[in-house]
Amino acid sequence: MKTSYGHLTYCSNIHSGESWEDHFEKLKENLPAIKKALAPDQPFGVGLRLADAASKTLQQPNVLQAFKQWLKENDMYVFIINGFPYGSFHHTVVKDQVHTPDWLSNDRIAYTIRLAEILAELLPDGMEGGVSTPPLTYRHWHRKSEWDDVIKKATANLLTVADKLIGIRQKTGKTIHIDIEPEPDGLLDNGTEFLQWYVQYLLPLGIEHLQQTKGLNKHVAEEEIKTHIQLCYDICHFAVGYEDHAAMIKEFEQAGIKTGRIQVSAALKGQLNGSAAGKEKVIAAFENFNEPVYLHQVVARKKDGTFLRYPDMPDALADRDHPGVEEWRAHYHVPLFIEHYDILQSTQADIKTVLDIQKAKPFTPYLEVETYTWEVLPAAMRLPIDQSVSRELKWVKDILNNH
Repeated sequence: MKTSYGHLTYCSNIHSGESWEDHFEKLKENLPAIKKALAPDQPFGVGLRLADAASKTLQQPNVLQAFKQWLKENDMYVFIINGFPYGSFHHTVVKDQVHTPDWLSNDRIAYTIRLAEILAELLPDGMEGGVSTPPLTYRHWHRKSEWDDVIKKATANLLTVADKLIGIRQKTGKTIHIDIEPEPDGLLDNGTEFLQWYVQYLLPLGIEHLQQTKGLNKHVAEEEIKTHIQLCYDICHFAVGYEDHAAMIKEFEQAGIKTGRIQVSAALKGQLNGSAAGKEKVIAAFENFNEPVYLHQVVARKKDGTFLRYPDMPDALADRDHPGVEEWRAHYHVPLFIEHYDILQSTQADIKTVLDIQKAKPFTPYLEVETYTWEVLPAAMRLPIDQSVSRELKWVKDILNNH
């Protein structure tokens, strides 16, 4: 739905279904009720998640036409796609395989191009479209001595997709961009690493590539790269890294890097600087969120301002007695509207900070709520999915409308 500060939706990765038939059933089951609760008298935007298998089915002209007709009948529109998880995302162990295939793979190239072509068909006139994607690869799959070569190969593959996106715009008039999503333990782990990669690798390699393949001058080539490869600003991920949102967003702006979307999401945090008994209670509370499906990277802040990084919750729990630790933050995507989880807290304040920045000076046209952990939350926190999503969106809408 359109707000004064951008189009607001939620990501349909909350719904299970890796085949198009199964996922579409979930959309039909939930989207009309969510629209009725949030935008009964205006078009409702959809943040579509398509697994690889679903994308191959939806690309078929008759299937795509049937979906377009359903969207029209229900006064809905698709403007962004989540292209991060390629395969199964529910009822299976996902963990680091959420990065598979990574940007070293031809499968990732083909999948992303397919999503862009589908989005170009669905996108309303006058709007840009974004496809979110992983931060190149998972860093623990590669030795640090290999990172330079890995980055160069992944960047070259991204530029292959950028070529296709330029072609889509020339053919259809629709602008589609890839929205790269920094994530803890991705090769682009945080905002600073994304910025460094963009300036030191993407722009020089991309400009050279477009000069050679399309005969563009340096200025036009740079603008094409900045148009078609953008940032997905996931608030949970930036909060887990204790990043200064205002400073980071300003740096992106100064570098001319565009933000394709804000993913509105919250992490878990807990203070460990109290008594020994209090610390044990906090750690015990984190143990309640230690589930086996998704990666829950933990970043610990020490008294001296340095950080400890754990690939997953069990690694942090095993190092629970590490001296000098004051706080843990865990990648969990907990519900936005809940600030306190007993003795733990969410990073809800980070969301309010970023939305305040967006309200003062919008830096993206799109906002997407991405809370996908409903099925693995403690039972007391679960509600029917349509009610949960509606409550999330209403909370964000109220923040945006609170002047």
